[in-house]
Amino acid sequence: MKNIIILVPEGAVLASIADPQYLFSAANNLLKQSGGKAAFNVIIAGIKRKVTLLDGKFTINTDCLISEVDKADLILIPALSGDMKRSVEINREFIPWIISKYKDGAEIASLCIGAFLLASTGLMKGKQCSTHWLYVNQFRTMFPDVDLVDEKIITEQNGLYSSGGANSYWNLLLYLLEKYTDRETAIMASKFFVLDIARKSQSPFTIFHGQKDHGDEEVKKAQEYIENNYNDKLTVDRLSDLFGIGRRTFERRFKKATNNTVVEYTQRVKVEAAKKELELGRKNVNDVMYDVGYTDTKAFRDVFRKITGMSPIDYRNRYNR
Repeated sequence: MKNIIILVPEGAVLASIADPQYLFSAANNLLKQSGGKAAFNVIIAGIKRKVTLLDGKFTINTDCLISEVDKADLILIPALSGDMKRSVEINREFIPWIISKYKDGAEIASLCIGAFLLASTGLMKGKQCSTHWLYVNQFRTMFPDVDLVDEKIITEQNGLYSSGGANSYWNLLLYLLEKYTDRETAIMASKFFVLDIARKSQSPFTIFHGQKDHGDEEVKKAQEYIENNYNDKLTVDRLSDLFGIGRRTFERRFKKATNNTVVEYTQRVKVEAAKKELELGRKNVNDVMYDVGYTDTKAFRDVFRKITGMSPIDYRNRYNR
């Protein structure tokens, strides 16, 4: 039987504690109903016996303190809330314990922005990690040595897992359930909870916010210019000339400041504008394409799909009703 330890940090998101507890407990019932045995011992653990959440509206009574946990096979770090720097700081006591248990053979999984606490352990250095798309800029600033892949719903490397934002952590939970049991059990659970087990990307849900939390004022001006003139034909040469910076220097500074190349940033701004028009549904795809500065249908479609994981028509059909 696998010991699943769900941590209860200060400021945790309640659902990301209750949902995995419910999933693995329900999986035990599904296994027993099909003639098998329960596979999971689910333990809620914290620094304190009682943890209040949402300004005291809810109280979680932990099963034990983390110091009392003997064996852990999987440790789940729930989503945090509030200011991420403060959330990590007030939960710093968990960090050496997580590192110790990982060295003892436990696997570690973060749900949504629980990735901030996982990354704070140093275990994710040089490894892929996902988190909620709204927090990607702050995550990259706080953890530049972690390979953030914000489009992915699930990452896995060396027994370390992370999920995309919000409810996409359900896909990670199903993935872990399948790993610890079998495909049939994971499918049964996905049907029980009415989940799309095949979802792989959070790209269709992402709203692009350019990284501006940096000190390069000329790059900020270039970002603002792109965002205000995305319907023009924007090239690296034109932008570098406009701001009086050599092309190679401009590209290097832009990438360093924003974590995007000039071309990537421009494409993302154009696609974000196209998404908003498609959501309104007042124009056809070709008109939207021209509005955001594209004249080649294939180029527009290819860039749109690369960024959102969907074609412009599929995106409009999903989000415009």
